[in-house]
Amino acid sequence: MPTPADEEVIEIDLKTPWKAALLAFLIPGAGHIYQGRTGKGILFAVCILSTFFYGLYLGGGRVVYASTTNPIANPGKFIERWQYACQAAVGLPAFPAYMQAWRVELGEEPLFSDNFQRPPFTPTDIDRIYRTDKKIEAARSRHLTTTLPTKTADGAPQVVYHANESARWQYEHAFYFELGTIYTVIAGLLNVLAIYDAHSGPVLAEKNDDKREE
Repeated sequence: MPTPADEEVIEIDLKTPWKAALLAFLIPGAGHIYQGRTGKGILFAVCILSTFFYGLYLGGGRVVYASTTNPIANPGKFIERWQYACQAAVGLPAFPAYMQAWRVELGEEPLFSDNFQRPPFTPTDIDRIYRTDKKIEAARSRHLTTTLPTKTADGAPQVVYHANESARWQYEHAFYFELGTIYTVIAGLLNVLAIYDAHSGPVLAEKNDDKREE
């Protein structure tokens, strides 16, 4: 029977574990590449980022957003978008949502494109951000209504009015909105496992020494 000394010992240099975990959080796979586990790092990066961005694509860039930048002062709004707590684990790719929510909270127009990772506008948000009556009216038409391509009997386009932009997004993307949300949440949860692996190393199965020889 082989003795413990005869068994192969696997040693992995984790370098500085907290630094590897931080890099793995900021960019999936970066912590493993820092440790020299390049193959595993590339695998994590490809799987996690492709899942995240595919989900973002399914939802038209709208499924990743933060309800508020201050969950302590506004716990209710944060709970309404609990999915972002999972999505944020992807790191930098989900960080624009925080910036967008911060600007909306301050009453400023969002950065980047009109849809990318910003929270949905409510009528109150539109009043605070666009300020003048003319801009408010145009913004309400742009963000709270949907013009359908089909025509009515008199030839006019059908117009659907939504109570808020979240309802409009759900209406326009149908089940793809929820599907994209699920993909991005899964990507964040997968990166949580990758962060743990970068910090503590892989979990090795112990051999069962209780088996008796016949």
